[in-house]
Amino acid sequence: MKYLPLLLLCGCLSVTAEEAVPAAAATELHALQAVPLYEESELITLINHNRHLQRVRDQDDCQLVQDIEARAEVLRLPSYQFLWGDMLAWGVCVPSEPRRGIDMMWAAARQGLPAALEQLGRYYYEGTLVQQNRGRAAPLMQEAASLGFEKAQFIWAAWLLEGAGSPLDYPQAYLWLKQIVTDDQGKYRRAEQLSAGLAKRMPPARVRELEAQLLY
Repeated sequence: MKYLPLLLLCGCLSVTAEEAVPAAAATELHALQAVPLYEESELITLINHNRHLQRVRDQDDCQLVQDIEARAEVLRLPSYQFLWGDMLAWGVCVPSEPRRGIDMMWAAARQGLPAALEQLGRYYYEGTLVQQNRGRAAPLMQEAASLGFEKAQFIWAAWLLEGAGSPLDYPQAYLWLKQIVTDDQGKYRRAEQLSAGLAKRMPPARVRELEAQLLY
């Protein structure tokens, strides 16, 4: 199957269909179709389960690179900005450009994409691709957690127990963990372990107040 690039399909370039393809192929124009890219919800699910790069490289065989780039750079869709940034950062289907990749992740984070906030937080906390800066990492992870991103809620609680943030952050992190609903026993035990650790760092009366909030 042949495809027209997104920049032509979305009208971003002022060219006619005849100019967009060689004259010899003009008679086949009716057969051209848009690349079947991911719906926003599908891509966000792939990102949240860390399967987005594998999907682009292994399942789609790097065939969607131009359209992914256009949706990130031209349409500025946050999920595609994150995907494109991750591809650039790690050289998936394209030459590695870590600085440009991080810039694209920041673009997605500024639009409030939880996965971008969480990943940048981890990168600054661990010193991955960027200079380690845990002071910069903490608000990124906390923001991702506040948006309901479960992975960030676990990581943020663990960071608090390692000394990040302040005691004022313990109650909300405790509530987030206690409100997680899962049938994954490993995840359940991890939430219990982290919430118990936070409880030990708060006055017993404060923990009782938080437990009372969970009843309503």
